[in-house]
Amino acid sequence: MSDNAALLTPPASVTDIPDDVWGKSNVDDSQSDVSDAGAGPSRKHRYERKMGDTELSYFLPSRQTGVNDMYLHLGFKAPERVARRSRVCTAWAILRLRHPLLCACAELRDYDDVRFIYDAPSSAEDAYSDADANLEYRTQTKDELIDTYLNGPRTLSNSRLSYLILSEPQSSPELMPTPPRTPSPPTLTLEADSASPDETEAEPKREYELLICAMHFLGDGMALHQFANDFFGLLGGAKSDDALRDLLQEEWRTRWATAPEEVSYPIPGAIERRCGILTPRPQSVLPPALEDNMPLPPSRFRRAAAQVDFQLSQQRLIGGQVFPRRKHPARHTVVPTVSVPEERTKAILKKCKAHGVSISAALFAVCNVAWARTRTSGGPGSSVAAPTLMYSALNLRPYFSVPRPAPRDSYWFLAIGYFNVVLPGFLPSTPEAAEKSFWLRARQAKEQSTCAAKSPLVASRTHEMAQERGARARMWAKEDDEREAGTYVPPAPPAVPAEPRESVYPVRAKSSAAALIGLSLLGNLDGVYKHAAFPDAELHTLTTGSRQRQGAMLLFGYTFKGRLWISLGYDSNGFEEGVVERFWKEAMDCVDEFLG
Repeated sequence: MSDNAALLTPPASVTDIPDDVWGKSNVDDSQSDVSDAGAGPSRKHRYERKMGDTELSYFLPSRQTGVNDMYLHLGFKAPERVARRSRVCTAWAILRLRHPLLCACAELRDYDDVRFIYDAPSSAEDAYSDADANLEYRTQTKDELIDTYLNGPRTLSNSRLSYLILSEPQSSPELMPTPPRTPSPPTLTLEADSASPDETEAEPKREYELLICAMHFLGDGMALHQFANDFFGLLGGAKSDDALRDLLQEEWRTRWATAPEEVSYPIPGAIERRCGILTPRPQSVLPPALEDNMPLPPSRFRRAAAQVDFQLSQQRLIGGQVFPRRKHPARHTVVPTVSVPEERTKAILKKCKAHGVSISAALFAVCNVAWARTRTSGGPGSSVAAPTLMYSALNLRPYFSVPRPAPRDSYWFLAIGYFNVVLPGFLPSTPEAAEKSFWLRARQAKEQSTCAAKSPLVASRTHEMAQERGARARMWAKEDDEREAGTYVPPAPPAVPAEPRESVYPVRAKSSAAALIGLSLLGNLDGVYKHAAFPDAELHTLTTGSRQRQGAMLLFGYTFKGRLWISLGYDSNGFEEGVVERFWKEAMDCVDEFLG
């Protein structure tokens, strides 16, 4: 396979699968209010596509313990009728129809060949039943929900890429009935409980906790938050239960009442090489991989130039400041979170604007100064001369060049790259210079972030990074599997050439590129959540993160409901005792001191 072909993911294929292979649906169509269900396909249709390198780099490390499995917690108040299982399940089913990756499964055929497999629902009731099987009701508190997800047995699997948990804590004055975790019985119909007119008048609101769970190789934080907004738009919006069931029927009819044998309309700009000829690629039912959303011209010179640029950009990364780690057999993730009151948040945003930066840039400076103070106040440290390297995610959606026509326009796909911010690792010599230095470093963080986002080489660097991450993930996955099977043999050291080849890259002194911390800076989430669109569900708390590997750490910063939220997810067993706690205290002190 040529280098150019390696950048492309094969198109989806569709195969007819007889019902007797999969078993008949556990829903009796004759008892459904979906009158045209029989107009749909009599046999299931299967769609699949190969994962791209970026997706592989998330999938392969996740297989054993669920590393990077995402969650989004939302606390909200709502009348009991809004949180009834029938209504929640209908909204969940509608969105799973719109976003097929949520109800696909992942199949590992080889380390180079991992596929999304999607079986289209045979009816609206089939879609409802599938959603019901991936919905659970509990009575846990917010902290219990998150701790169970992060530190307990894995919730997701290769056959369950997404899951929804709704909880009413036991502290609630009235507990909702907690249905069993099992799928719906064969007699399930879409004729669920409808609220009577009297129920909607002056109905008291109760406290609920929602946990949306999804694999990271399905999508990123922006997909997760947009999904949550759409979910509450259905759940807490003006549509009645009957109207939601009608919408589920219509969503299924639009997509699957007449299932296509193949998807024939092309994506402009998407190409594949067949017998040396570049031809349009057919549109997929499943969203394409990240690399296919921003294809590069198949030029050998362009490819060589991209490789040189990527290597030079990597050489510029200089770090070395790291949290001292310790070995511990068990990982335990904790997420301390601070929520700043609304008035104080407004003052902080105003102060950041006065200094020409965003709150995101200021948080880079907060971490930089907090670590320097931690290191000099008794914490073990790195070389004072070493700078602080931090990394963050870059939203790649603005760089996509391949449109997806409706109705196949799901936003559930990966669209993130990474960029780095390097700041000095020392503190100013005098306390008087501390604030001036802080805002200077915040502006440096802004400049580096802007430079990464506006680079004309974003697409080529994304492809190069995807190939590197994918190759590394395949190598580690193969080694992990061989170690588990007891067949691992260390590779032989590379042969030393008789005449060393001179590098074409500039000679630079070796330096560490170790990163101190990652920052997930989500910005103003009130621009994503249209609170006025779901008046029956009052959101008040948001926490997000993922299951982590041992010794991992990630800081989150965002505004939600007019308040600034900062949280730090880290493995409390993976670092030397007291170091992270001191850093977190210093970070909060920096927020008080510099941001106000």
